[in-house]
Amino acid sequence: MKILIVAATAQEISKDNFINHDVLITGIGMVNTVFSLTKYLHNHTPDLIINVGVAGAYNLDFKIGDVVEVTKDCFSEIGSQSGDDFLDVNAIGLDVDTEFSFKSKTHLSQAKGITVNTIHGNKNSIDNIQKRLNPDVESMEGAACMMVCNKLGLEFFQIRAISNYVEERAKEKWNIGLAIKNLNLELNKILDTYEN
Repeated sequence: MKILIVAATAQEISKDNFINHDVLITGIGMVNTVFSLTKYLHNHTPDLIINVGVAGAYNLDFKIGDVVEVTKDCFSEIGSQSGDDFLDVNAIGLDVDTEFSFKSKTHLSQAKGITVNTIHGNKNSIDNIQKRLNPDVESMEGAACMMVCNKLGLEFFQIRAISNYVEERAKEKWNIGLAIKNLNLELNKILDTYEN
């Protein structure tokens, strides 16, 4: 089975652990993800794409270091401001896919994600996004990878390790090292099920 593992940064994935699979490092953000993944898929046809990385959690039931499967994700910022309100693209009459979902393919807890250009770190914007979309986690790449796979009809799932809670920026509370360690451990377990 040809499996492609997609990560934004080399720090999030221990490439030496996955020598039997292709690993694509896209760069941070949705634009880099769409470009890099689409370019790769121009010459390759994997049987399965796995998007991995760290994420911030809104859902306090998740602990720092937990690994979750994001089965629903969306571009949270595509739309229009109308005074203090946000209007999504459908509300302003544009036909744009901004929400994506895939059936769960792992034993991990499922999460609803949002994909952002700017990591939330302001109380007002955090409160607003929670009221509008009620996400469990946020990343900067998830929905971009989902969109490409959805449009091309490719098998896909996304797993994210919680490195921090989404709150006013307090990087001293983050634990990226633990998140990455647990992410790679869970990915190895999942890959073992496909290889055996």
